[in-house]
Amino acid sequence: MFLLTLLIGAAAAALLLPTVSDLLSLARIALGGRHQRVVAARTDPRLLFLVPAHDEELLIESCLASLGQLRYPRTRFDVVVIADNCTDQTAALAVAGGARCLERTQPELRGKPHAIAWALEQLGLAEYDAVVIVDADTVVDPEFATGLAAAAPLNGKAVQGYNGVLNPEDNAITRMAAVFADAKGRFAHPLKARAGLNVPLRLGGCIGTSVLAEHGWNAFSIGEDWELYVLLTSSGIQIEGVDNARVYAQEARSLRQSASQRKRWTAGKLTVLWRLLPAMLRSRRLSAHQKLDLIAELSGPGPAVHLGAASFLAVGSALLGVPGAGTLIFALGAGVFRHACYAFAALLVQPRPWRAMLAFAVLPFYAAWRLGIEIAALRMLGDKPWVRTERHRPAPG
Repeated sequence: MFLLTLLIGAAAAALLLPTVSDLLSLARIALGGRHQRVVAARTDPRLLFLVPAHDEELLIESCLASLGQLRYPRTRFDVVVIADNCTDQTAALAVAGGARCLERTQPELRGKPHAIAWALEQLGLAEYDAVVIVDADTVVDPEFATGLAAAAPLNGKAVQGYNGVLNPEDNAITRMAAVFADAKGRFAHPLKARAGLNVPLRLGGCIGTSVLAEHGWNAFSIGEDWELYVLLTSSGIQIEGVDNARVYAQEARSLRQSASQRKRWTAGKLTVLWRLLPAMLRSRRLSAHQKLDLIAELSGPGPAVHLGAASFLAVGSALLGVPGAGTLIFALGAGVFRHACYAFAALLVQPRPWRAMLAFAVLPFYAAWRLGIEIAALRMLGDKPWVRTERHRPAPG
């Protein structure tokens, strides 16, 4: 029983890390340690939008249309699509949509990170201030580039905007996803930014060309965005969060459709943690708080999985009567409480909050399913092959 207490305690401690990091952030802000952004004389940075696309004929047109509607000087940005080992009409649609298209045929090196590395070798970056990576299944807000420009100068750092859900009204799953996206993008990540922590790189990540010139593109795992986040942070590169640079991605609307995506995300995070943890801990460029936050981001599950895991462990502790069960249940509940606070705040900013709240009726079942998916994802550790997420056409209007 004592050994079981230790195992559950270790799991509870791991699940509590994001809460500890947030409390440290709040303490730092309260004590006057709020991060101050350095604002330079306003110029419109020159941006290169890279759109890696593998068989994305269903969605590439809407992505390029959104980039074409940016409220940003047209002479200050370019759009390049990387048609990566495509067997459909992606390349033709990219050209028809007004983008420059690089067609890559390297079946032995499939995948987004290899496509990006290849494209960066083909393109001259000297005329640009930053490279922005936009997935083909996303659309950007008209003010996206202006939001990034507000963080100028961009050459020597990375910038991450807000990630939202493109199709929140499809069903209960996508409505919950929209709430969780707002919880992260409107509340959790801005807290990190205010405390001077790096925010994770995700969809629509913007990387300064001076950073790429010095460090290159070295992220090739199935969790390349997490890998890049850790590599840049460990090298002392700032990753700044901006609220009004918004990009929206299509959320899987069925459990079958989302299974491969969730497995890849989980396996990618854990693979990066396993491989780069020693370098993180050794880095002298990072504060103890930043190291803790990196580990919390890579090891911490999403809200649904956290709820499922904490519930399973808490019920198990109570039923088995393990020593210190009360303390364990309190620690497990504290981690869930953090997610509940963020979700409640996010519900308040939903366009239809009551409808979004009703979607959470399926949360217990969804949490159990997600916990099973997380366990299944362990088979993909170490960059095992993954199945591409199935796409669907966006709803009219």
